[in-house]
Amino acid sequence: MDSFNTLINGKEMILIDFFATWCGPCQMLAPILKDVKDTLGDEIKIFKVDVDKNQVLMGNPRFQVKGVPTLMLFQNGKMLWRQSGVVPKEEIIRTIKNFKD
Repeated sequence: MDSFNTLINGKEMILIDFFATWCGPCQMLAPILKDVKDTLGDEIKIFKVDVDKNQVLMGNPRFQVKGVPTLMLFQNGKMLWRQSGVVPKEEIIRTIKNFKD
């Protein structure tokens, strides 16, 4: 939990993907996130959190992850954006760029 807090409290923009290995929509989102990373490069860091292996984070009242996949965008400890379900590449990129400008 401490390393997770350190990660989201940094100056860099971080996109967290709360996922489960058994989740079909999560598997659909994985290549979309790879495309986002390929497009944006160093503009964004993307981290995946397996909810089955990180139940403490999932149950944390600050994050309230009730379903997967859930994406959260953080910078300087602040949650900038949150979306559950499969999100199109273009929407993710547009959201990230809107917060960078």
